[in-house]
Amino acid sequence: MKKGMLISFEGGEAAGKTTQIKRLLRYLKKEGFDVVGTKEPGGTLVGEAIRNILLHTNFEISSRAEALLFNASRCQLVADVVRPSLKKGKIVVMDRYYDSTYAYEGFGGELKQEDLRPIIDFAIDGAVPDVTFLLDISFDAAMKRKAADEKLKNLDRFENKAKAYHEKVRKGFLTLAKQNPERFVVIDASKTEDEVSEVIKKEVEKRYKLLQGK
Repeated sequence: MKKGMLISFEGGEAAGKTTQIKRLLRYLKKEGFDVVGTKEPGGTLVGEAIRNILLHTNFEISSRAEALLFNASRCQLVADVVRPSLKKGKIVVMDRYYDSTYAYEGFGGELKQEDLRPIIDFAIDGAVPDVTFLLDISFDAAMKRKAADEKLKNLDRFENKAKAYHEKVRKGFLTLAKQNPERFVVIDASKTEDEVSEVIKKEVEKRYKLLQGK
């Protein structure tokens, strides 16, 4: 029986995650793989309700409360979507996962990793990605990309935060990649969509074969 594979995409705002995930899903389906695409926060009815609170309200939410809300959504997603799909041998592709909590609430919100870790571990119940693609781009380049694309102009609660916050988040992601070099693949997101996509496809193919013992 084929083993399931868990792939996560991380990165700052306007890094191109959504575009690259769509391209990867199309490619994998074309190649005959059974694929599930999902996102954080969201992916379940409970998760979508939490997503609305986190992204589309004007509430003042503390970093600690953010971390708990994200992990509540995450816990439901793992139970309802991620684990059942992996058990069936499917490839699960996630638009953000727990590394975002470490980057945004940890580095951006100045919470300690050791305080976040037990909450995250409880929520994911051992569901660790086989590979995490970090699409890395500077804040200034990301803002230029947003300004040039009508689809990216409506900012959510996180996107509206100051440049200093987003720079801490970017530093956080890069730190996480250094801490987990066997899992992370860091990609320069300022490259063309085709160039980024090619790196991702080759890495997924290589890691999938290793996972299946080929």
